[in-house]
Order: sequence, then structure tokens, then C-alpha cells
Amino acid sequence: MKTKLLFVGFIVIYVLIVFKLFFLQILSPFKVNQDLYLQSRKLLPERGKIYDRNMTPLALNQNSYLLYLEPKKITDELKLTKLLSGELDMPEASLEAKIDMTKDWVAITSGINEDKKNAIASLKLDGVGFQEDMKRFYPEASLSAHLLGFVGKDKNGADTGYFGIEGYYNQDLSGLPGLLDSERDLFGRPIFIGVQNKVDPENGRDLVLTIDKTVQEIAKKRLQEGIEKYKAKQGCVLIADPYTMAILSLVCLPDYDLDKYYNFSESYFLDPAVSDAFEPGSIFKPLIMAAAINEKKVQPQDTVNEDGPAVVSGYKIKTWNDQYEGKITMTRILEKSSNVGMVYVGDRLGQDDIYKYLEKYGFGKETGIDLQGEDPSYLKPKSDWYPIDFATVTFGQGIAVTQIQMVRAFAAVINGGYLMKPYVVGQIRSDKETINVQPQVQGRVISSLTSDIMKKMLVSTVDNAEVKWDRPQGIQIGGKTGTAQVAIQGHYDPNKTNASFIGFLPADKPKFIALVTLKQPQTSPWGSETAAPIFFNIAKDLIVYYGITPSQ
Repeated sequence: MKTKLLFVGFIVIYVLIVFKLFFLQILSPFKVNQDLYLQSRKLLPERGKIYDRNMTPLALNQNSYLLYLEPKKITDELKLTKLLSGELDMPEASLEAKIDMTKDWVAITSGINEDKKNAIASLKLDGVGFQEDMKRFYPEASLSAHLLGFVGKDKNGADTGYFGIEGYYNQDLSGLPGLLDSERDLFGRPIFIGVQNKVDPENGRDLVLTIDKTVQEIAKKRLQEGIEKYKAKQGCVLIADPYTMAILSLVCLPDYDLDKYYNFSESYFLDPAVSDAFEPGSIFKPLIMAAAINEKKVQPQDTVNEDGPAVVSGYKIKTWNDQYEGKITMTRILEKSSNVGMVYVGDRLGQDDIYKYLEKYGFGKETGIDLQGEDPSYLKPKSDWYPIDFATVTFGQGIAVTQIQMVRAFAAVINGGYLMKPYVVGQIRSDKETINVQPQVQGRVISSLTSDIMKKMLVSTVDNAEVKWDRPQGIQIGGKTGTAQVAIQGHYDPNKTNASFIGFLPADKPKFIALVTLKQPQTSPWGSETAAPIFFNIAKDLIVYYGITPSQ
């Protein structure tokens, strides 16, 4: 009897083995091959680093860890949840929700530093593991927050750049992941004589910016002082090389903490310098004046009789102080920022040419700057314009532009007439090659002769301005103030303005062009009394930094 039972037992075991082999080899050979024997693991690349033009690091990577759980190895879920939630500062309910007992592996959180990792490991909790990871690190903190953007997670939990350079160059910075295929036995142990294929990851490319960290620090310091002094809601400083439109500094305040971006709302992330359109006001006047001179419709010494408001389609257009000087030159129009005089210039230029030059300056289209989130602004079709629109645009009202568009257009006025593509990355580096980014001409707006004339007129505009600024002595500076009323529900609020100043130096061959904007300053509505002093403080610092002398 015992022999028979033993025999039956062997038969049953034999049948089970045969059935199992039949299932593994016939019914699902591919699944066995892939899931039981050949295991694949993704090898993550290192994200590319970001440096300023002098190789000062602005974005690096530092070692960190991903904490994960293996639910089936957890022996005391209550103890694990309580202790781990305390170390991670995570609610117990949130941690419990992540523990899925049907899974072999569950990611909990990333970005854990070495000290925190050691503290958790010392708890000796079953089912807790760590995977080496890289965390983005910004050594200059929020110095270039809007410019850089940040690295967050996509819907699959992978690192992804958002906004600014991190967003625009995410593909270059991310690199390509590698792959490790290893053949293992049924217990998951490597079969050393089996398949062991490895494709190394390709690390992300490094970026060398056109930004100068020192210029960035100067701009941020002076802007912060100005916002506090003039009680403005927001402010930006944009500094560029007018001949190439390489951006030297881009700062907007308020900004945010790049390392703790998740504590801020999305409204902080967009860069106002490239994402927000505004009515520029009087800083727009030189663009129209340059067009009229280029078309030989006016000359600097031509005169107009400013004897009262200009009337267009029943609308009265006054000077900013409702005072009139009588006969004034084209240069004087810029010096005293006469809206009445600019209406005359626009009338001389003509509606067709006004619109033509707005298009030549690039308004209503993206500049192509290599930053995520650029707004092209909006230039309505010419057929939708009325005579009053052509009149008000001559002094920068009734048109919306971005700050980067404004700087690019103004740079064309003073660089010989060339519309240049703005850019912030000067070099892209990898192990295989180095790509040097070259300046790009996007068009020709005015002649070099007109450009020379405009520089002289803009120097006179600064020298003979009604407000006498504390400015550097012995160095010619050109520029223009701007004050634009803020449009609210189709009407202008006389108590709310955007103040600005755009300037350049040295005047004969500018080293830089800078635009300062303040949103709704409270101490004074005028750009001449708020934005302009900030510009001249920055200018004095940069004169020292660049070693600019009166002879230059």
C-alpha cells in the first residue's frame, strides 16, 4: 500500500513538472525569456550643467537618493508608517496611500540627502531601500530664477526642465539614458556566463551662457533697491550687447526660490521680460522718429509749432504736463517727450509706413530668444486700425510689446540698423563637440546714417532732459524715459502707470543697452523719477566693472 502511494506521488509530481515545463516553454516562452531570465535596468544620465560666460556655475548636480519600498518585505507596516512619516515630514495617511501590497516596488520620494538617508537607514525598517539619484543644485540661489527656470517632475516621475533655460534646453540638458540587460536565474541572481549587455548613458550637454554673473548681481541689487524705494509692484532689468543681442543680464522681481519652487504659485514662474506684454509709452518714440528720419520725412532740425493739443478724430492729445513751447525741433520733441510733436512726426511718416516699420521692428512676432514661455505680443491687422491708433502709437500707447522685443528694436536704432536675434546661450558643450552660438541678423530696419543721427539725438535727450539725474560725468549716455498709463477694462487709469527707462553707453559705440521697467510705482508715476535713477545707478556700477573711460 505504501509503495503504491509513493508511486502515485511520484506520478503526480512528474505530471506537474511536465505541465509546468509545457507552460513555460510552449505557452509563454517569450514572457519567461523576458521576465524571468532577462532583466533590464535603465541607467540615468547626468543632467548638463549651466555656467555663466566666465564659467561660474549657475546650475549643478549633487548626489541625492530616491527612497522606495518593497511592500512584500514589510514586516510591520504600522511601525514603518509612523517612523518614516516623521523622518520625511509626510502625513501618515499619504504614506499609507502609497504602500500598494500588490506591487514589488513603490517609489516614495526623491531628493533625499546623505544625512537624511543615513537617519532613515539607522531605523532598520524592513522593506525600505534607496536608489542613487541626482538633484539639481543652484549655487547662486535665486540670482537668476526667471532666467534659469527649474527642474521638476513629469507625469511619469522623470526629471524635466520647466521655464527659462531649463525648459527651453531640456532635451540638450537631459541627455540619453543607458540600459543594462542581465540574464538571471529563477531566484533573480545574475548568471555570470549569461547575457550581460550594457549601453552607457549619454550625459546631458553643458551650457555656457552669455549672462555675466557680476552684471546680474549689479542689476538685481539696484532693482531691489529701486522697488523698495519707489514702492513698485514689480520690476525688471534687461541688459544686452546691442550689436549681437547677447543677453548680459535678465532680472525680474519678485522672483522665487529655485530649490523650493513647489512652495510658489505658477504666477511666479513666468518671466515678465519675455512673457508679459505692456504698453511701452515714451521709450517707443525714438523708434518712430528713426523711421521718419530713415524715410527722409523729417530731419533733426526740422521744426513743428507746438501751440496746443493735437486733435485726431475728435480726440485731444496733450503734452504730459499740458504745457506748450511753440516752435520746437525734432530733437526737442524727444528731449521734452512731446506727444503732440510725435503725432506730427507720425503724420509726416504716414500710416502705411508706420505699420511697415512696426513689422520691420518685429512687433507681433516672437524674437526667437532661447527661453521657454516667450509671448509674441499682438499687432492687430492694419485693416483694424483707426486714425487715432496711428496717432497714439507714435508715443507708445495703444500697442503692447514685450520687454525683449523693445530692447531688440531699440538696439536696431543704435547698432547701425540691424535687427538681431536675442540669445542667452553662447556655447553648447558635450564630450563629442562644442557648438559656438553665433549672432544672427534677422533684418535691416534703418540705415547706418540714420542710426548715427539717432544716437546723437538720444544723447541730447539725456543731456537736456527736464529732470537732472545723478549720472556719470565725462561719458556720453543716450536714452529715453517712458511713462505709460495702465489700461483697465478698456480705459486708462491715470493713477496707475508703468515707468521705464532705456539707455546705452558709451554713445559712440555702446558697450551695453539696458531697459529698466517698474510696474505701478507708488512714490511717483513718472519714469524719469523712478526707472531712470535705477538705470544710472546700474550704469555707474558697470562703468567701473567694464573699465569704461571718458575717451571711450
